[in-house]
Amino acid sequence: MKQFSKYFYALFLAVTLASFMGCASSSKHEGTGEYMDDSVITTKVKAAILDEPTLKVAEINVETYKGVVQLSGFVSSQAAANKAVEVARSVKGVKSVKSDMRIK
Repeated sequence: MKQFSKYFYALFLAVTLASFMGCASSSKHEGTGEYMDDSVITTKVKAAILDEPTLKVAEINVETYKGVVQLSGFVSSQAAANKAVEVARSVKGVKSVKSDMRIK
């Protein structure tokens, strides 16, 4: 019985460590907390763009990965593209903004 408890303890420890490693993030994959933070940032950036009367939120796509926001889509002018970047940078939690917007 003592041998069984050693194996059970070793198996329990291995499963516990594996579950913790599964939640950790890597350079290519986000952990659960990072994904939630990014989705919150994306939502806040979209809301900030919606609140800006000179911008049309339907024309601008927002994606966030590890706090880096990428804006894409079509805008009416360079001024609108610049304003979208400025608005995104003002959102708390945004580390940087990459613009891939095109002028239509």
